[in-house]
Amino acid sequence: MQNSITKRLQSALVDLKAKQQYRQLPNLKHDGRHVISDGKALLNIASNDYLGLGGDTELQAQFLAQVGQLSVTHTPKMSATSSRLLTGNDIQLEALEEELQSWYQIAIEKQSLTDSKSVLVLNSGYHANLGILPALTTLPVKTLILADKLVHASIIDGLRLSQSKLVTYRRYRHNDYEHLAKCIEQADETVERIIIVTESIFSMDGDRADLPELVQLKSKDDRIELYVDEAHAVGVLGHTGLGLAEETHTLADIDYLVGTFGKAFASVGAYIMCDEIVKQWLINAMRPLIFSTALPPINHAWTRFILAKMPTLTDQRAHLAQLSTTLSRAIDTRHRVSPTLQDIYYESPIVPYILGDNASTLAKAQQLQAAGFYALPIRPPTVPTNTARIRLVMNAKLTNEDCERLIQQL
Repeated sequence: MQNSITKRLQSALVDLKAKQQYRQLPNLKHDGRHVISDGKALLNIASNDYLGLGGDTELQAQFLAQVGQLSVTHTPKMSATSSRLLTGNDIQLEALEEELQSWYQIAIEKQSLTDSKSVLVLNSGYHANLGILPALTTLPVKTLILADKLVHASIIDGLRLSQSKLVTYRRYRHNDYEHLAKCIEQADETVERIIIVTESIFSMDGDRADLPELVQLKSKDDRIELYVDEAHAVGVLGHTGLGLAEETHTLADIDYLVGTFGKAFASVGAYIMCDEIVKQWLINAMRPLIFSTALPPINHAWTRFILAKMPTLTDQRAHLAQLSTTLSRAIDTRHRVSPTLQDIYYESPIVPYILGDNASTLAKAQQLQAAGFYALPIRPPTVPTNTARIRLVMNAKLTNEDCERLIQQL
């Protein structure tokens, strides 16, 4: 039996290669703004290190020097060794949650709003999206979840795990709020709760959700709650870097605000900002939290170190916006997600370069790598069929000259 399964797996892998969808782990070394691939230094335009903090050795040295001043007993440990509900709930983790809550409160007060949220730190964005929706829907409440068609795979998995006799989900067309409104109208009158789920910045297209429009939809129906994943907006948007909700003054209207540390924060982990009662329910019902070893305290210490600097990185965010806009405007219309779009304005550091078929995309990636850029092909099933692309990603450590060199290769 085992031999038969192995042969079928081998055959399936051969099929993936024939379709040019076969994935391999790259052999890389990192050196500041560059990655070393096959002995060649390539400018990294593929990672989610939007502020360039991941390769900032001076920043890392500063953190290590700060840790080095602590006594051995006060040095953050290298492992939590158990879940938070056992012995993994470290003082670094609790301090991080308090500081994240203060970050939210400062952003709210600057907008002259009165709202408060509690914060729960989780192991990763995938853990968050996999566990939050299933935990929220364990209550015996008839629930309809409406999710944008292009939400991340982790959200899709969370949707699937949420399904039950009382919980169903539908996908509305990407950023099509007329379609979403129709889905709400068509909801059975016995539905007690509707959860709208979206990303704020979409990971592959790089475009934004219209959060004010979603808030307006929510205001028309008391059953509606908003779940917003800010993974690609945290650190990038908003005056203090809290994300698109901060930038659009919709923080107080979002029920479940999710963010990650593995991108612009150059760390690891995730969080949800929500009502205190919701936090306590997640602690009691969210399986990825209950049954996972907590992240190492040293990681939380690094995240706190970055968080303290995040509100001050306004120049980096402005430079990132300028680079991203310059690149977006240089993309020929036939290679844009929306070929008919004429007015280009800043949406995110993610700039897709659409080629359509896998072969052309692979060839373009190889050309860019030969020119000194670490650019990667994104193919189905990660993106829809016939939309294979190069996902060009700007970061704040790139220069205007870097951007111009890249444009010349496009």
